[in-house]
Amino acid sequence: MNIQVTKSGLDGVPAAETVLSHVDGERGELIIAGDHVGNLAGKSSFEGVTARLWNGATGKALNEANVRASLGAARERAFARLPDLLPATRGMSVVDGFRAAVAGLRAENGLEHEATIVGAFPVVAGALVQRAKGNDPIAPDPTLGHAADTLKMLRGRIAAPREITALDSYFVTVCDHGMNASTFTTRVVASTQADLFAAVTAGYCALTGPLHGGAPEPVLEMLDAIGTRERIKPWVDDALSRGERLMGFGHRIYRVRDPRADVLKAAIGRLAADGADLPFAGEVEAYIRAALRKKNPDRPLETNVEFFTAILLDALKIPRQAFTPIFAVARATGWTAHAREQQRTGRLIRPSSSYVGPKPGN
Repeated sequence: MNIQVTKSGLDGVPAAETVLSHVDGERGELIIAGDHVGNLAGKSSFEGVTARLWNGATGKALNEANVRASLGAARERAFARLPDLLPATRGMSVVDGFRAAVAGLRAENGLEHEATIVGAFPVVAGALVQRAKGNDPIAPDPTLGHAADTLKMLRGRIAAPREITALDSYFVTVCDHGMNASTFTTRVVASTQADLFAAVTAGYCALTGPLHGGAPEPVLEMLDAIGTRERIKPWVDDALSRGERLMGFGHRIYRVRDPRADVLKAAIGRLAADGADLPFAGEVEAYIRAALRKKNPDRPLETNVEFFTAILLDALKIPRQAFTPIFAVARATGWTAHAREQQRTGRLIRPSSSYVGPKPGN
């Protein structure tokens, strides 16, 4: 008898070999480009990590300076193309408009597609945010780093060094994360030998789903609903008694604390003097963790990256409707690297399925 075992959701099923990143959910470990995420966020810029990922994916020898220059030039080119990209986004939200604009990106003769994509993302995000405010897009500055220029285009002013460091840490922390849903989607499309633009557009579409990249905004909605320190206990207890999901806690992969949460918590701590309400959020986190341990002592839900993502991006005065595109600004590095690696070393991804429907004659 031929017995097929179906893994719903493909949990634990390796779909590719990669040198880019590794997630160990049992140990709470994330390795990106050969180093622990906590080490990378403290010693490397986004451009430096991007160089490491692209080197691993393509076998080329890029460095931080190469990537910084290529992304600066790519942001300028993307800004020049906004008149072609933005008309398709009229009447759309920032999240949906970003998808439409990304789908309009195309190859540029003689230029690296990876840089074209990663450079365009913050330009598009900034233009959509400014339009939502009734303003014209703000031109990029190729002499700035990626995080600094992203903040300038989003907010219309040069950011403080502490703010730039915080966003750069965020970009490094979330730039790649194993075979997550959007990265797998990207690799599936890339495995067909479709170009990077098609693959990354598909990755962004997967990211917009609430089970993948859509939780940071609801975290802030939860904190807004709690409102004050006095309401933490009654609000959380009532939510748990109704069986509601508490946003920012639990993760499909991690069985212990998400290692990215501590990296972002530290970044927020360095921002606290600029208005990040870490004490209140910290009290909410501490009470929810204790309540979840009491409710599920065998497997309590730990804080995930989205809890502190929400607090960090809010502290940087980034509009909530832009959270998903800003996530994509960072993750585009991982998507492009995985797409290149898949095309260079993989084959067409074509899994089978277990048919459970009716058969002829039955």
